[in-house]
Amino acid sequence: MMHNRLSDVITGKEANYIIPLFWLHGEEEAVIREEMARIDESGIKALCVESRPHPDFMGPSWWRDMDVIMDEARRRGLKIWVFDDDHFPTGHAAGALKHAPRELRRLFIKEHHIDVVGPLQHASIPVKAPIVGWQTADERGNRLIGAAAYKRRSGSGELIAGSGIDLSGFIRADTVYWNIPEGLWRIFFFSETPTGGSEHEKDYLNPIVPESVRVLIDTVYEPFYERYKQDFGHAFAGFFSDEPGFNNDKEASFEAKIGKKNMVLPWNAELETILKERWGTEFVLFLPLLWQECGAAAWPVRYAFMDEATKLYARHFTDQIGDWCRSRGVEYIGHVIEDNNVHARLGPGPGHFFRAMWGQDMSGIDVVLRQIVPGFDETPLTWIAGETDSEFFHYGLAKLGSSLGHLDPQKQGRTLAEVFGAYGWSEGLKLMKWLTDHMLVRGVNYFMPHSFSLKEYPDPDCPPHLYAGGKNPQYRYYRELNRYTNRMCHLLSGGRHIAPVAVLYHAEAEWSGNCMLFHRPVKELLRGQIDCDVVSPDMVVRMASVHEGKLHVNMETFDCLVLPYSEALPIRLLEAVIEYAAQGLPVLFIDGLPHRSSDGDDASALLARLAGQDHIDTVPLTELTVRLRAMGIHDIEVEEYAPYLRYYHYEHDNMNVYMFFNEHPYERMHVNVRIALEERMYLYDAFANHLEPSEAVSSAQGITFPLELHPYESAILLAGDIGQDISPDSRSNLTAAQPDSFMPITGPWDVSIAGSEAYPHFEPWDQLHVLEDLSRPERLPSFSGTFRYEGQFEWKQEGIPLCLDLGHAYETVQVWINGTDAGIKISPPYRFFIGDMDLRELNKITIDVTNTLAREQPDPFSRFAPLEPSGLIGPVRVLFRSSRRMHNYAKRLYFPPEST
Repeated sequence: MMHNRLSDVITGKEANYIIPLFWLHGEEEAVIREEMARIDESGIKALCVESRPHPDFMGPSWWRDMDVIMDEARRRGLKIWVFDDDHFPTGHAAGALKHAPRELRRLFIKEHHIDVVGPLQHASIPVKAPIVGWQTADERGNRLIGAAAYKRRSGSGELIAGSGIDLSGFIRADTVYWNIPEGLWRIFFFSETPTGGSEHEKDYLNPIVPESVRVLIDTVYEPFYERYKQDFGHAFAGFFSDEPGFNNDKEASFEAKIGKKNMVLPWNAELETILKERWGTEFVLFLPLLWQECGAAAWPVRYAFMDEATKLYARHFTDQIGDWCRSRGVEYIGHVIEDNNVHARLGPGPGHFFRAMWGQDMSGIDVVLRQIVPGFDETPLTWIAGETDSEFFHYGLAKLGSSLGHLDPQKQGRTLAEVFGAYGWSEGLKLMKWLTDHMLVRGVNYFMPHSFSLKEYPDPDCPPHLYAGGKNPQYRYYRELNRYTNRMCHLLSGGRHIAPVAVLYHAEAEWSGNCMLFHRPVKELLRGQIDCDVVSPDMVVRMASVHEGKLHVNMETFDCLVLPYSEALPIRLLEAVIEYAAQGLPVLFIDGLPHRSSDGDDASALLARLAGQDHIDTVPLTELTVRLRAMGIHDIEVEEYAPYLRYYHYEHDNMNVYMFFNEHPYERMHVNVRIALEERMYLYDAFANHLEPSEAVSSAQGITFPLELHPYESAILLAGDIGQDISPDSRSNLTAAQPDSFMPITGPWDVSIAGSEAYPHFEPWDQLHVLEDLSRPERLPSFSGTFRYEGQFEWKQEGIPLCLDLGHAYETVQVWINGTDAGIKISPPYRFFIGDMDLRELNKITIDVTNTLAREQPDPFSRFAPLEPSGLIGPVRVLFRSSRRMHNYAKRLYFPPEST
């Protein structure tokens, strides 16, 4: 009996996993309904209404437009999500906090200091801040918290641990009266202040104050409930938060780590009380170490601050909003800023990815502005914010998101990625397909395409736009990507992810000292085809258990725990790791054991126990995968080194799904893969929705199968007793995918062109005897639309499998043979099985190749990369099986060495 999930996709009954952004600008009703119709016909059954460009959010025209959207959604069976503020990042509460009381607005703690030398008796030191950068500090609304002095080392200026003196009791009015002892001293003043954070977010809520967050709920969430409560949990699916964070850094830097000089820190009365309880009577003496270096003494202070602040963020912001939504039958989704590792930092970040996202109903990430580009998986890439940490974006981001989706029971295995946004018009379906596969193979199974804009074309706001008022020539093929995405997500949902390794998240370690970022071991594992999830210390301590030497978190089971190098780790985590190792769990520390605890307590005995455990070891990062394979910790085996081969294993009852993806932008790979299973295996083509038995070979070691993947190509193998009722019509004879002979189709080609609105009515253009790039200056450098190539080829053999290979094309392709549709391809390889078509001795071939709008609209977002060619480049060939001698001859004739 065919598995339910597989039967769903084969019969077209899969669920919807796509929620595109829907940008409103106050358009007419007819325009709104038209755009929703275009979404529906694209195979999408949900959308997220984004208010950012709307001129009257929460006003009369906003509700007029929302009423139209809800009416259309009910008619079409669409689910509606709503972006929860008037612009990003979430937290503005539609301006409701601009004149709110101080206790509801943003508050920070700031420090300023002066340097003095002693001894000096009867010194008078002003409390108010000195001029800085020729600017006098704005101290209006500040509340003095206290003052302290630390002795400094000569030369380095570092604070001397243990030398702190609380000066709070020496303050009279605006002056400290103090007898300065001998030596160099730095005198600190600490104030609560409403200013000093990111200027863009100056009228934002304070995410660690529950009453402040409640303003957002009362201003935005409650009115939706009052108006559409009958739709809640039905047509109205929930709310989406976009990139909320602390926003305490004036520079809005991704390097807003605790300890950054001159950066104000998140603050409120509750956090002050908690830290006073944690630090006791020396509270004020700990404050300088939040900014100043003091050897190892500073790290426990910074860890304590971040630990408490991120817990408050989780409890008062995400949990409060999520609980409100769930109590009313809707869900709360979204994402934080993760860019360049800021997910574990302050500024635009939330301090801790897992804590910040815990209250939401899906895990979430986003990819915009060319953060991920094929080929730039290690080398920094220039983008709008400077240079990317490409290793993080390629090896960390999606794994961070999907791991939370797997490990938090509330997420139900769901991870959402906002994708495609602000790549520019040069981004077509080819790159979208690559980005989709990049996410799928790492466990992402919900997608938020960016975006459908209702504004008249060309809208300069963060293109590409998927319909663009009918001007996007690739829109008619967009449904093919959506069908593929929904099928894949359906197969990769509702079951259990299988991965051998858990990798520790590094946030707590980064707050505590020098550390290795989590994505560095993840990179080694993915390049060695050993899959993993990322686990936070909270999960290890509170949720995990060990049974039969394996780590269990929610539904996930891991054979090994890997900890990136950390100078210090929390004591509770160290205790848990020792306990789990004693129960037989293999634990590997990368490049060495920690030297101390994050908490600052004496951990020497604990660290000695750590070093003495039989199941705990250290391993160099470069030897991680070799060590794991020697330990038998792996899920699949690849006979050849294939650093750009990604895989993902997902398990259902009676069916295992394996996805493979060639992530290299240009190189084809051919490897042999072995899986330790004894079940029958099938190849599933999710794009064509075809299923067929695989050519796998069984042995005592498992099942081995050849895997050939072109650039941009993915493959899905299904294992289990799932194919006994496969109908012949559901199978595709793919044996031509391994041809040994080739026949060129050389033209001439009659070429005609059509813009997006004229299609399918073409105008004759020229005849080509040699295929070439049609974007060259002497050809059609500014044309965006479809190139139609018409030619002929002879074919006299019958009864053998064959396919048509178009070589290089840019970039979506549709083919007809003798007037019969042979299929659509939106990315390489541009191969079409034509063995079951009615071929004659002389056959007419028609090829439509559609480029992107970048040629017509060369937007600024597209200027970060070269534009690809336009049209059909070839070579165009018929591929088929023949003798080995013919194979070698054809290979020499048609495949010069550089292209084989």
